[in-house]
Amino acid sequence: MKYLLFIAIAALSFTACKLSNTNPGKKENKELNVLFERYYEERLKLFPLEATAIGDTRYNNLLPIDFTVSYRDSLKSFFKTYLTYLNQYDRESLNDKDKISYDVFKREMQINIEGFSFTDHYIPFQQFTGLPLTMGQLGSGDGNQPFKTVKDYDDWLARASRFSIWADSAIVYFKKGIAANYVLPGALVVKMIPQMEAMEAKDDTASLFYSPVKKFPASFSDADKARLTAAFKTLIHDELLPSYNKLGDFLKNEYLGKARTTSGISALENGDKYYSYQIRLQTTTNKTPNEIYQVGLAEVARIRRLQDSVKNTVGFNGDLQAFFEFMKTGKQFMPYKTPEEILSAFEEIHKKMEPNLERMFRHTPKTPFEIRQTEAYRAASASAEYNQGSPDGSRPGIFYVPILNPSQFNSTSGMESLFLHEAIPGHHYQISLQQEDSTLPKFRRFGGNNAYIEGWALYCESLGKELGLYTDPYQYMAALGDEIHRAIRLVVDVALHTKGMTREDAIKYMMANEAASEQYATMEIERYMAIPGQALGYKIGALKIGELRNKYERKPGTTFNLANFHDNILKDGALPLDVLEMKMDEWAKRQK
Repeated sequence: MKYLLFIAIAALSFTACKLSNTNPGKKENKELNVLFERYYEERLKLFPLEATAIGDTRYNNLLPIDFTVSYRDSLKSFFKTYLTYLNQYDRESLNDKDKISYDVFKREMQINIEGFSFTDHYIPFQQFTGLPLTMGQLGSGDGNQPFKTVKDYDDWLARASRFSIWADSAIVYFKKGIAANYVLPGALVVKMIPQMEAMEAKDDTASLFYSPVKKFPASFSDADKARLTAAFKTLIHDELLPSYNKLGDFLKNEYLGKARTTSGISALENGDKYYSYQIRLQTTTNKTPNEIYQVGLAEVARIRRLQDSVKNTVGFNGDLQAFFEFMKTGKQFMPYKTPEEILSAFEEIHKKMEPNLERMFRHTPKTPFEIRQTEAYRAASASAEYNQGSPDGSRPGIFYVPILNPSQFNSTSGMESLFLHEAIPGHHYQISLQQEDSTLPKFRRFGGNNAYIEGWALYCESLGKELGLYTDPYQYMAALGDEIHRAIRLVVDVALHTKGMTREDAIKYMMANEAASEQYATMEIERYMAIPGQALGYKIGALKIGELRNKYERKPGTTFNLANFHDNILKDGALPLDVLEMKMDEWAKRQK
């Protein structure tokens, strides 16, 4: 891998060196964009699961063990080399579009390089994200991994055959973490064990991983079907199921006993530095933990006042806690009997706002869109989520809804705001439009950052009334619940990881300030424990987009058009917040 990388980079060196004295004026710097293109092409091979996710099938047979020291060293060398070549370009000679790419690329290289100074690779996965969970989605036949041709099936066999090596390596690195006292909280390990056990099957043909065999395309020959069926059975019986069993046994019998009792990352070596790094990574800002904490407290207080107003409007007698309990337990809020009824209710939300969508967005994606129930094997620990479609439209964008018991699915859990965020116009519009824009360098077309992506989706929740939703006060209350949930995240995420807040206290704080069940609050708090800082991007990003809208709407001497604003926010893909603001300020100057 390193040798091939060296050859590719060496081929760039002469071009990059001679560019430092050129001045292309306002024209696109073609050589710079060649650099970006080659970077992205090499990156796909290093991150083949990302290639699969965007519909690039060239590396569907690869499965890197991405937490090993050798692999991390190759990545670090990769990012450092491309940063060196980028620095040989004169930023001021570039046009505006290339300056944006330059700034985004430089930040991406620098933040990635910095990340290798930490030892988070001693935790190869946890209960919220990781390959053992992703494998189920890929191998089920309903995820990103395609199963349309014989080659697709063979690619999966080759990729999945590496999982046993990956699992053995994960155990090795978990043990390195034990030796270095860099381990997960025990409360998270307890949740990982049943996830591994859930992959067990009574026989090979009952395994989730056997599903593609049951869906052979009719065009396959009998010989191919027989060969692939035998190969899948061998893979499942000899490698996949034993690997999950081995991981489960290790977590239960060895790792759990060594797990820590603390909740926050500050309990680990360099934990405070790691958390500050995660803030810069996840929010694309230089805010301090305490600044974010104070914003969270202020937002919680503001939204609680709005919630009190809704409670009084509907004539509820009691305090907010009683109102939360009423909304959580009221049978009138649980009208569903089947998963299909719930999925249909989400589709009705879509239809209701379609006329207003046309008024507020001139540019909408071509990528198809579907609503699906989350697969049973991961529904218990999953949140509603969006899985991006492929740029060519062959795979739709999918809004997944976890439904454990339809009769207990609460309509006041925020169905309207959830759809706005995860589906339309949130993630589906933003991600699809970005992927469909072939004028963007691919590292931007298929890249992104948490603060922009999740910030946009949360901002979309604030559009509910303008889109004809939130007419039911209980749905508006639920939307406020979703908003305060993101504000609460600012408080508890920072407090968990820098202020010594315990898992139990964080759960209590969440339940005291929103209509969250203990089960839901526990799942959420454990998510923040597993991936420090990730939950901060939502509110920080949404506040920035809302701030920009308010600034331009009130600016004297300008004509503000909301559809134009939205189209330009989305036009250049997911940008760091400071780059986004500079771009939008230039746009605003032209709106006279």
